[in-house]
Amino acid sequence: MRKRRNHDAGFKARVALEAVKGERTVSELAAEYGVHPTMIHQWKKALLDGAVDIFERGGRKPVAEVDEETVRSLHAKIGELAVANDFLSRKLKPWTGK
Repeated sequence: MRKRRNHDAGFKARVALEAVKGERTVSELAAEYGVHPTMIHQWKKALLDGAVDIFERGGRKPVAEVDEETVRSLHAKIGELAVANDFLSRKLKPWTGK
């Protein structure tokens, strides 16, 4: 069984752009780059779907506003988890031999 490969964004963009150009078939691109044709179709679709975002608002995504209350609740949760982690690490020391 082959190991799953992770391709970087530049490689995906290059292959998808060649697929959009249409100078070669997807099968030819798949054979050249060693990628399944279905992946090329998915990357091509993602490229075409994401192209609209480039031309909206100067190509920048709007920054998400973070609610103060959400930040406080997340900090409180981190504190609770830190206390629980500390408690459990002290209780487990007799069993770990440390």
